Amino acid sequence: MLDINSYMLELGSQARAASREIARATTAEKNAVLLNISHALDAHRPELIAANKLDIEVGAAKGLDAAMMDRLELTDAHIDTMVEGLRQVAALDDPVGAVTDLKSRPSGIRVGKMRVPLGVIGIIYESRPNVTCEAASLCLKSGNATILRGGSEAIHSNQAIAECIATGLEQGGLSRHVIQVLDRADREAVGKLITMPEFVDVIIPRGGKGLIERISADAKVPVIKHLDGNCHIYIDDSADLDKAFTVTVNAKTQRIGTCCTLESLLINAAIAQEILPRLSKALNAEKVELRGCEKTEELVPGIIRATEEDWETEYLAPILSIKIINDLDEAIAHINKYSSQHTESIITEDHSHAQKFLREVDSSSVMVNASTRFADGFEYGLGAEIGISTDKLHARGPVGLEGLTSQKYIVLGDGHIRQ
Repeated sequence: MLDINSYMLELGSQARAASREIARATTAEKNAVLLNISHALDAHRPELIAANKLDIEVGAAKGLDAAMMDRLELTDAHIDTMVEGLRQVAALDDPVGAVTDLKSRPSGIRVGKMRVPLGVIGIIYESRPNVTCEAASLCLKSGNATILRGGSEAIHSNQAIAECIATGLEQGGLSRHVIQVLDRADREAVGKLITMPEFVDVIIPRGGKGLIERISADAKVPVIKHLDGNCHIYIDDSADLDKAFTVTVNAKTQRIGTCCTLESLLINAAIAQEILPRLSKALNAEKVELRGCEKTEELVPGIIRATEEDWETEYLAPILSIKIINDLDEAIAHINKYSSQHTESIITEDHSHAQKFLREVDSSSVMVNASTRFADGFEYGLGAEIGISTDKLHARGPVGLEGLTSQKYIVLGDGHIRQ
């Protein structure tokens, strides 16, 4: 077995060569490969589930928590989702080669922009083996080669999926190096991957805040990052309270452990007495622990007093912090101070309040009268997503196919010279 340095250099060199191959592949060729992979996954269900069983057994022996074990599991239903996801990506428009903003200049030349792949994308993620398939499909369709490094807890599952991907590539006449999945879990591999700018053009980390902070600090390659999802809903004094109730409960309880789950609720003081006891009862029924400010305690006796730390925490757990505030300006100020710039929503019937919220809240997704749980590439019509970026460069919000490309200027002339 190669030492880690030699191994990563080999993967990087192979990925760089493969990136040129996939960049010139046609849409039809890429779609054929995606469908080939979907057939391979469907045909190798027993092998995939057997490999996942090994990971589950190891995870249980290591005492992984329930949330981690849930993300790790690969069932027939999960395989169905991966298969369908590949077919959906195949059906999406191919951004590569699209020309926009083509305009004639006084000199006679025409100038426009063309969408092009980023090149080689390194993706580092934890737990969920389905990410292997999602990441591979999006990188392939957008004309990029990719090096995937999953967590050690899912290594058997990821390798089984990798074999299906390699089969699909080879059946489609493309190099298996277009998508490479690391076959070892050495931490040194991550350190090498994020410091190979000669082979890797961008890093996308998906996982806990600690992992992403470490990668962002140590990388010599540009990083598209999503640190955490401290998402807010503000219930305005003009809100329809039935809408507010339904949206808030959904945003917190539809699925607890996601980055777009509601973590902090702000309620205008004018309607707090009317809506908060009702919300408290419903959330308690869903076993959500409530933590609130002093004014919240007066309306919901016995809840835990919220601390400064609560306002800035992504719980990823059945916990919700609540603050009663005076007006829209205070809500916006609170969100912009404590938010992770992921997703925020206002519940209001006042158009001017909605527009002010949309303009002034500085997050990657800002909503009106909708659950924060909609902050998802599929729900936005992007197909599968590679992740949600809370950066402002190069992509922001759910990162789909277009977010995995860049643009170059193209100039069309007919013997034109500059005077």
